[in-house]
Amino acid sequence: MAATTATSFTLSKLLQSSKSPKPLSLLSQKSNLFTSFSHISPLPLKFKQPLYKLQSLKHSTTPRISATISVGDKLPNSTLSYFDSSDELQTISISELTKGKKAVLFAVPGAFTPTCSQKHVPGFVEKSKELKSKGVDNIVCVSVNDAFVMKAWKEDLKINDEVLLLSDGNLEFTKAIGCELDLSDKPIGLGVRSRRYSMLVEDGVVKVLNLEEGGAFNVSRAEDILKAL
Repeated sequence: MAATTATSFTLSKLLQSSKSPKPLSLLSQKSNLFTSFSHISPLPLKFKQPLYKLQSLKHSTTPRISATISVGDKLPNSTLSYFDSSDELQTISISELTKGKKAVLFAVPGAFTPTCSQKHVPGFVEKSKELKSKGVDNIVCVSVNDAFVMKAWKEDLKINDEVLLLSDGNLEFTKAIGCELDLSDKPIGLGVRSRRYSMLVEDGVVKVLNLEEGGAFNVSRAEDILKAL
């Protein structure tokens, strides 16, 4: 009986002395969690631009200069015109100018225009002997002007036959090689002309093509053709 009473007393004592566990405070844990990470700086997010957008940007900022004709193509056999020394109107075909020959053809947007008159044609006249010493048979300037204008321009430039000034008044040749230049929006009234270019042709086949953007004058000089010979 005494032993039973002692045991009950001891058990009761133990139960009274035991501390109840404190309830977990989610709020305090949350506060500690945010406090512990507050010193970490956020990392910047980087996104890769889709490939198709990069390609689209590239095409939109880099204009492509192109024409129907390209290196390795045979020139279409169009007909050009001019007045000879007797003031007789003559026609000549691209085939006559290039078949079995080495020829340089270059085009200008218009007779009597500043760059064409002061730089482009005079440059080929000046280099004509050097070009012919390298095997060039014919040096031809093509312009979308009528033959009367081309004759007057030749007289104004005071040149002989170092360079043949030929008329493509109906755009036959210019359209066939895809080099039209539409200047209809310009108030000067040029309409549709030819883009500026120079080409080296052997036996009717294009070996070198220097095509300008519109009427620019950067790559179609006589010196550019000489570099290719």
